[in-house]
Amino acid sequence: MPRTPFTAQEYKTRREQIARHLGPDAALLLIAPPLATRSRDTHYPYRAHSDILYLSGFAEPGSALLITPGHDAGEFALFTRRRDPSREQWDGIRAGAEGAVNDFGADVAYPIDELEEHLSEHLSGRRDLYYELGQETDAMVLRVLDKLQNRRKPPGHPVALHTPAQVIHPIRARKSAAEIELIQRACEITSDAHILAMRRAKPDMFEYELQALIEYTFMSRGASAPAYASIVGAGDRANILHYIENDQRAEDGDLVLIDAGCELQGYAADITRTFPVNGSFTSAQRDVYQAVLEIQLVTIEAIREGVRFAELNDIANRLTTQALIDLGLLRGSIDELIETNAFRKYYPHSIGHWMGIDVHDVGPYNDGDDSIALAPGMILTIEPGIYIPSSSDAPEHLRGIGVRIEDDILITSDGVENLTRSCPKTLQELEELVGSASA
Repeated sequence: MPRTPFTAQEYKTRREQIARHLGPDAALLLIAPPLATRSRDTHYPYRAHSDILYLSGFAEPGSALLITPGHDAGEFALFTRRRDPSREQWDGIRAGAEGAVNDFGADVAYPIDELEEHLSEHLSGRRDLYYELGQETDAMVLRVLDKLQNRRKPPGHPVALHTPAQVIHPIRARKSAAEIELIQRACEITSDAHILAMRRAKPDMFEYELQALIEYTFMSRGASAPAYASIVGAGDRANILHYIENDQRAEDGDLVLIDAGCELQGYAADITRTFPVNGSFTSAQRDVYQAVLEIQLVTIEAIREGVRFAELNDIANRLTTQALIDLGLLRGSIDELIETNAFRKYYPHSIGHWMGIDVHDVGPYNDGDDSIALAPGMILTIEPGIYIPSSSDAPEHLRGIGVRIEDDILITSDGVENLTRSCPKTLQELEELVGSASA
């Protein structure tokens, strides 16, 4: 059976929050996709629907979750695959309707092939449905809504459709104590994985060898998988932000950028470290690396409750622009270079993102017309970078250098906590660590 890392009461509390937001005249329907075919009769590894996982811990494919506040049959319904001994022999045990009630706290459960029938019953009299269009179930859902509309005497307004993100994602943005504990464990595993890769690194290793060390550590420590495709880019490939081929050698003198994090019981970690594969920074590499590190440290220092997310971007953009001027990559005044986005040539992304069940987690970045204010329980990454492709017109000694440094930061009521602080990142720490296992 799928593991549920939290108590039944925690899941119930989350659903109660959703029910209060919905009110008695609305319902929420979430659909988990089926297994995706990889080729012929093999499938890709299944990843649970994040919102269903958050509200119930239920992780099976081809299921659905329905919340209808105040419904006589029960507010929380799960729709599951039927128990089938012949399929379970091949694919694993299914919860079935009985397991959905006994193990996952559903008030009522039905086979997924009866979704249309029971959805019609549960939505009767509701004015709003929170459901994400663009799924294979769209035709069925619209058919149910059409039937309900035709039954109304006299005909009333049609049921209004809304995205579930409106009610779920602001709640997911602030993590509970139990979620924080789990993410902290994921961060510790991920930190140890990066440390092992750095200790074992040496010139002429293939990028995929470092990836294998990272992902071995993830799974040997209890994580289910990487939280995203691991990035291991040596040399100029560090300047490809989402480089995942990982099939080239790290040559003597290269920097290696590793962006990798594990997924532990549905929750992610996300760390990036950049280091010289031979254990020694060149003068140019040292200058770029130290500039990125200082940008990160100053930005983290600015984080506290009430600071707006956009302020962090503004701080990082200004610091990065000054660093690019100091390195000889840009010329002009800071204000003009920011106004024209000239710094984006070498720093094309944001300072960070929310992190949780999804590595790029949900949650608003804006509150109306203003940027969202940071609040206790939020977790975000801080990941400045400077990327100088070998094809650029930068000074020759800087070409081919790419550096990103990323940590996972928890907002607390009295400051911040760096959840990935155990992963070394100073110049001295890296030069002492890299290659030490084979020294």
